[in-house]
Amino acid sequence: MNISQQRADARPRARGTERSAARRAELIAIGRRLFADTSYDALSMDDIARQAHVAKGLIYYYFQSKRGYYLAIVQDSVADLVTTAARGTELPQVDRVQRTIDGYLRYAEHNQAAYRTIVSGGVGFDAEVHAIRDGVREAIVGTIAEGAYGRSDIGPLARMGLLAWVCSVEGATLDWIGRPELPRETMRELLVKSLGGTLRAIEELDPAYPAPAPARRDESWRRRPDDA
Repeated sequence: MNISQQRADARPRARGTERSAARRAELIAIGRRLFADTSYDALSMDDIARQAHVAKGLIYYYFQSKRGYYLAIVQDSVADLVTTAARGTELPQVDRVQRTIDGYLRYAEHNQAAYRTIVSGGVGFDAEVHAIRDGVREAIVGTIAEGAYGRSDIGPLARMGLLAWVCSVEGATLDWIGRPELPRETMRELLVKSLGGTLRAIEELDPAYPAPAPARRDESWRRRPDDA
């Protein structure tokens, strides 16, 4: 077989791979909505197939099981959230903190079903699902630490302080997207100010982690993140 024949044979395979990836992504998008509104145990594979308007075998083909499908949904949602929140690494430290919080809220606001899936879950106690969610928390803690301290390898007290703040942000953000009574800009400033309090508490208990100057002066980081 010559090179031109090999290239001709490769094109249909590439198109098939693209269609397969698109179909898988479509099923994940449908699953985000389904599992955000209904608990894991309440949805059978028949229910999922009926609401997705596909044959049940197609879901098994791509994900092997309902749990495999659910884990794929959570992992896909997590990747989007972490990527969105971590943008702006080229910015100065103070601006990076603002950008992280703004990106986090934007993601929750525009991807509410996916955000609920990440934070709330629906599978009950499942060690693997909880590990994925914990991984998100650690990633956000690391991003905030980079912005506040210029590094992510922080000590246990600083980590616990930031983790407590992240967990409070999750609860507040869930309530906010359910009852959006505050503009995102106001919500962002509220979370920034509460982070300032956390950073000052960390500094008081462990002087090795001084709060950035704006937080120490009880000020918000006032530069508005780029809305682009």
